[in-house]
Parts: sequence; structure tokens; C-alpha cells
Amino acid sequence: MEARFEGELIRKCRAGQSRFFEPLVRAHEAAALRIARAMLGDMDAARDAAQEAFVKAYRSIGTFDETRRFRPWLLQIVRNQCRDAVRHRRVLRRHEVPEHALDGAMERMGNEDRAHDRREARELLWQGLDAIEPIHRDVLVMKELEGLSYAEIALALDIPEGTVASRLYHARRALKDALVRAGLSYP
Repeated sequence: MEARFEGELIRKCRAGQSRFFEPLVRAHEAAALRIARAMLGDMDAARDAAQEAFVKAYRSIGTFDETRRFRPWLLQIVRNQCRDAVRHRRVLRRHEVPEHALDGAMERMGNEDRAHDRREARELLWQGLDAIEPIHRDVLVMKELEGLSYAEIALALDIPEGTVASRLYHARRALKDALVRAGLSYP
């Protein structure tokens, strides 16, 4: 969504015209669901968390800094909502990985036969993600599964871009180590 158009929608929401929040929801719903699904592992819990995050975003729209992009701000709310859900509900983590993300991960792992037992590879990948620290997993999910830029991740997590780069480096290394421990050969 174009920043200028997005800003106009936000200004109208601030003026009490709630119907202008719907285009923002439609534009960012898929990303919010992907982040929530990645963090919670359960689509029903992800839908609940994303919906609650949108409600919180709407209620807090008056505090939104218009010099920032809406998406990273929203994804920070989604992330916080998911962390609350994990704390309160102890959601079992059973994940599905988007096919494009699995292809890239398997390619980076040097797996020549990507079609061979994708289900097992998917499970190994999520076991690896479960094994790394949440601060590293968050950055890795936002970058590799959601495709956010370093700047967008920095805004969403309220950390410097250099910290994003550092966490991403350590996350990739930790994921590699976890996958090797799980028995996956890595070039």
C-alpha cells in the first residue's frame, strides 16, 4: 500500500471514521497472520492473536507516529500479542512452513533433492526454530518467512538495524547448529 494513501487512511481513523481502518486490515492481514502463525504454530490461535492485534492497533491509532510505516508498527503489536498468547495459553507449536520459505531453507542447506520428504524437512526446520532463542527466532521469521527488510524489522522490534543484522547472523548460526544436532547434514 502506498505510504501517502496509508497515511490518509490513518488520519481518517484518528478523526473517528472507523470504516477507513478496513483497508489497512486487508492490506496487512496476511502478513499479520503469517507472523502470528509462525510464532504460535496454530492457525486458530494465530487468527485470534492477529484479530486482537488489529483491535489494539485501532485503539492505539492516536499514538501512531506518522513518520513511520504502519506495517512494522502493526507487526510489533502482533508479535507482542503472540508473546502474550504463548504466556497465557501455552500453545502447542505445530507449524506449517510456506513452500517458498522451505525451498530457500533447503537450498541453503544444500539439499539437492528438494522433493524428497518435504514433510520431514519441514518438521526438522521447525524443530530447529523451536530450539533457538526467541529473540533470534523473531528476527529470522520476520526476515526469511515474512521478507521484511532490516529497517522494517528494526522498527517492529524497536532495535537498531545493526542489532537486527547481529541477531540474524546469530539466528542463522544457531539454526544451523540445531539442524546439525538433529542429524541434518549441512555443507
